[in-house]
Parts: sequence; C-alpha cells; structure tokens
Amino acid sequence: MIARIWHGAAEGGQAEAYRRHFATRVVPHLKELAGHEGAYLLERVVGGEVEFTAVTLWESMDRILAFTGPDPSVAIVEPAARAVLVRFDEFATHYEAAAFPAGSASAP
Repeated sequence: MIARIWHGAAEGGQAEAYRRHFATRVVPHLKELAGHEGAYLLERVVGGEVEFTAVTLWESMDRILAFTGPDPSVAIVEPAARAVLVRFDEFATHYEAAAFPAGSASAP
C-alpha cells in the first residue's frame, strides 16, 4: 500500500469550504478509481489558519500513476480548492506502508 500525502491551508473562515470540497468532490471521485483504498483529511489550527494534510491510500504506485499521469509528484489541486486555500503544496509525497495493525486486511 502506498500513502500519497499533500498539504494546504485555508484561512479560518474558508476551512469549512475546503472540508466540504474534499468530502463532496475529492472523495467521491477517488472512490471511482481502481486501486484507491481510502482517504483522510487531517487538520490543525495554526494562528488564524487551518492547515490540512490529505492522505490518500493506494494499492500501488501504478494505480497512482493512472490518477496523476507520468509525474506522480505533481499535486492535483482543483480550481475549487485553489479558490479557498491561501497556500498549498504543488507536489505530493509518497510513502510505502511498512507496518499494519494486527488483523488488518492489508497486512502481509
């Protein structure tokens, strides 16, 4: 399993708009893609901003490439997200899962 991780931030008043975008646009789209295994949106308040970390889980790097195209490090940030975020990474990072909880369906 591969975790794809991306960061962005919204001013406090726009945070709900980004949460809604993630829940109603991003997650439903990802669920349609072969090899997508889940998504989480993490957040924390820092000053007047809400920082987001999006973690999407994938079966393999090949499945990520089918989503991103030839450069998997390029972030996919839709115009609706860009409109409410004050900053965001133009890249995503990838981590291979190294350990799984006991009894997990993904455990080796």
